[in-house]
Amino acid sequence: MTDPLIASPLPPPPSNIELALETLPVHRLSVVVPMYNEAESVAPMVARVHEGLSTYPWPWELVIVDDGSSDNTVNELRRSAAEYGPHVRVVELMRNYKQTAAMQAGIDAARGDVIVTLDGDLQNDPVDIPRMVARLLRENLDLVAGWRKNRQDGLWLRKIPSRIANRLIARITGVKLNDYGCSLKAFRANVIKNVRLYGEMHRFIPAWLATVTTPRRIAEEVVEHHARQFGESKYGISRTFRVVLDLISVYFFMRFRTRPGHFFGGVGLSLGSIGSLILAWLAVDKFVLGENIGTRPLLMAGFFAVIMGVQFVLTGVLAETLARIYFESGSARQYQLRDPDQFGKDEAWRKAD
Repeated sequence: MTDPLIASPLPPPPSNIELALETLPVHRLSVVVPMYNEAESVAPMVARVHEGLSTYPWPWELVIVDDGSSDNTVNELRRSAAEYGPHVRVVELMRNYKQTAAMQAGIDAARGDVIVTLDGDLQNDPVDIPRMVARLLRENLDLVAGWRKNRQDGLWLRKIPSRIANRLIARITGVKLNDYGCSLKAFRANVIKNVRLYGEMHRFIPAWLATVTTPRRIAEEVVEHHARQFGESKYGISRTFRVVLDLISVYFFMRFRTRPGHFFGGVGLSLGSIGSLILAWLAVDKFVLGENIGTRPLLMAGFFAVIMGVQFVLTGVLAETLARIYFESGSARQYQLRDPDQFGKDEAWRKAD
């Protein structure tokens, strides 16, 4: 008869990261993955997430958002959800709302105390997730952002524009990170859920978090980055101009969110003051020196500077304030779900045996 001790060897000792995870506070983890026309990546991505979290000692779920894909992505997602179990949850958007809205939909659907986001193109490696979560909870942080230090992308179309953008964003927002564009990030749910994302705001998440928490609770962790295996990027360099406009919005809301009148009022008063000085000078020319000012271009410039100053104060404050109220009202979302009951389904969680 075979000795059961010989037939069943002892399991390998736990690694340092596994021991660190065991000592963390009790929590639940949600992994959020937005996908758009990535049918070939679905099965290997889901398998890789399960491999990376195979020994994770706390309950976790995988929330995959289909961003209105026009290929077979939805069917592949449904097949994977059926294969792996109810902890794999599929959120389907009615059309393509772009990456930021898809990420927001996943964050809204997530039920964990910790939320991790990553791309679905297999360039982010889920094996980094436990280490990032451990640092988030151990150091009492609100965000641990991934840093693709050895980025596997094209130099001219991806790396160089990204480096320029990262330095510009860091300089304007004051949140010093090396890589704003990495989708692999770990958040405390109660913090990220206080931020609403729209436009191209997903790359500015660290800056937006700085409006609800201190930058001292934001850290960066070097992560693996792999070359794309299937297809090509669906969210490419064409978004550059939208990103620039969103950066202006980030700057405004970081510094003037609670006092928009100071920003627009400052610009309006500057224009109004310039216009008033021009008109005062022309008034002296007219009534003191007796000059003819009716055909002088400076008269039109002064007049329109005053009008623009008044409009800048009134229209700007009203428009920006109303827009922010709309997006933060709680009832307004920038996307529509195909099945509104998705958020309440599949209460199961995955946990290592």
